[in-house]
Amino acid sequence: MQINMKLVHIALGCLLLSGGVLLSVSVWAQAPQKAQIAFYSNRDGNNEIYVMDADGNNPQNLTNNPTWDLDPAWSPDGKMITFYSGRDGNGEIYIMDADGNNQRRLTDNPAGDFGPAWSPDGKMIAFYSNRDGNYEIYVMDADGNNPRRLTNNPADDWVPAWSPDGKMIAFYSIRDENTEIYVMDADGNNQRRLTNNPAGNWVPAWSPDGKMITFYSGRDGNGEIYVMDADGNNQRNLTNNPANDGDPAWSPDGKMIAFHSNRDGNNEIYVMDADGNNQRNLTNNPAEDNWPSWFDPAFARSVSLTGKLGTTWGKIKHGLFSR
Repeated sequence: MQINMKLVHIALGCLLLSGGVLLSVSVWAQAPQKAQIAFYSNRDGNNEIYVMDADGNNPQNLTNNPTWDLDPAWSPDGKMITFYSGRDGNGEIYIMDADGNNQRRLTDNPAGDFGPAWSPDGKMIAFYSNRDGNYEIYVMDADGNNPRRLTNNPADDWVPAWSPDGKMIAFYSIRDENTEIYVMDADGNNQRRLTNNPAGNWVPAWSPDGKMITFYSGRDGNGEIYVMDADGNNQRNLTNNPANDGDPAWSPDGKMIAFHSNRDGNNEIYVMDADGNNQRNLTNNPAEDNWPSWFDPAFARSVSLTGKLGTTWGKIKHGLFSR
């Protein structure tokens, strides 16, 4: 089918919400990217941020810094990656272009800031920090301005994860004497516990449709990837492997989950179907590979409106080109 891209650009420029509010549209200026997975690895002697194709091919070191760089997270449009680094003597949140260029620091606090996570509209970054004496969940504007605390509990809260609609943030906390998965409204209100298991539950991640949360747990004697409904019901083990599996991350289409596992003797990046079937490794390196973060340009969020959740280029493209 022949497609007139000039007409497509006009159609995008004139896209209206019901009620007649004009959306601001950002169209990819470069050729479409492949689906990619970012992760961190010490294969070059210290932990660096890497990116590879979603099939495991073409791994590339993006940070090339003699200190540690950890926990990458893609921006919703795929143009940037945020991470945290010890290059200034303590953990701080950094950001860089998706090709590794233009690395710059967003936070500047001697206590340490860690675990960045983008809001779905790309306007904010959540993180955890011990700047107030214990680890709490914070949020700031995507340029590093206006940091504010969301949790205020004498226990420690870690690793925030935004729901796809931007209305909630999941995290894990030791406030009940063992680590459990919690969820709260995006402004910090209405904090409630989803798991209740003394073995420990860590690193929540929302499915793209917002209906499920995956996490890892030690309740079976070793780290396994679990999934549950977004309200905490129907918790089940997906990996069922005697090794340790952790740090799950959904594919943007919701069909697969990436994770790390030491089932081959060291941590590698693995992927499986969302129901736990078809588990296979993507990396095969004697070093340690951890913390996968998935991006697919077909699901990139490329439309945003102040105060409202954006849509995706993939959805617009489907609507325009399926007629």
